Amino acid sequence: MNVRLGPWSMRLAPRSLAVTALLLLIACAVAVAAISTGEFTVPVPDILAALAGEGTPVAELIVNKLRAPRVATGLLVGAAFGLSGAIFQSLTRNALGSPDFIGFTAGASTGGILAVVAGGSAAVIAGGALAGCVITAVLVYALSYRRGVQGYRLVLVGIGANALLLAANSYLLTRSNIYDAATAAAWLTGSLSGRGWDHAIPVAVALALLLPLCAYVARPLRMIEMGDDAARAMGIRVEPVRAVAIVAGVLLCGVATAAAGPVMFVALASPQLARRLTRSPGVTLASSALMGAVLLTASDLIAQRLLAPVQLPVGVVTAAIGGAYLAFLLRKDRY
Repeated sequence: MNVRLGPWSMRLAPRSLAVTALLLLIACAVAVAAISTGEFTVPVPDILAALAGEGTPVAELIVNKLRAPRVATGLLVGAAFGLSGAIFQSLTRNALGSPDFIGFTAGASTGGILAVVAGGSAAVIAGGALAGCVITAVLVYALSYRRGVQGYRLVLVGIGANALLLAANSYLLTRSNIYDAATAAAWLTGSLSGRGWDHAIPVAVALALLLPLCAYVARPLRMIEMGDDAARAMGIRVEPVRAVAIVAGVLLCGVATAAAGPVMFVALASPQLARRLTRSPGVTLASSALMGAVLLTASDLIAQRLLAPVQLPVGVVTAAIGGAYLAFLLRKDRY
């Protein structure tokens, strides 16, 4: 379906629009369930009143101080991971080409561990994670570049970098004192516990700045998925588009990791699940972002409510879901 807006035109797929709308509704439903349920139940009208600043003191404390910031952080971090995974899977034309596998998440983990060992605050740890992700991406890109960056080469170099960084992380944990090691290990699992508006707002700002950039490269990325030669024949400047997409994907991954830790498998599973629902020939960015938001927030809800009285970090649940999905993906697509 083609839609014209003055001098511009766009192609809209009805199924993709329906899936995106459905995922948006599911994300809202999961968010409401996460805010309203728990040891103290808050009805939906009281949630709305508390968010408007007109609720009771107890409701405002529970909603505005405890639950809403955590849910908002989960939605935003999940969307950032899903969008980052979609970008890299589109660039590499490979379902395994996500930040989890090509070293970017491991690089962010290394930066975070170094900040923990140095005795840094939460802000310093977040900055270290972002810096580690960016530095790793620069090194992987430089090592992958040979008359351009090919998808398979980026994946192979990234997997090698991931292995080296995981070894470095293990070394840092074994050489640090027991208190720093425990703090770093808890952060490495990935968690939304204790997250406030100071965690959610930076991710929201990053998404607001990077979403237009992602939308700008979305169509060229679809062309690049058909191959560099075909994309160049259609007038796409392949390397500049690829560089811009990598910058956007790396920053999304780094900001998300800085906010919630290296939550595993959300960036891997979200784009592929969204692609199967939309039946799109390529990775879709909007549905991937919403799928990431749903996966992370629903996993956190499971970790808090369904596994009570034991509350697990959200990374444990996403790892269990993602591991099962990875096994299914490997079996189905015969990697």
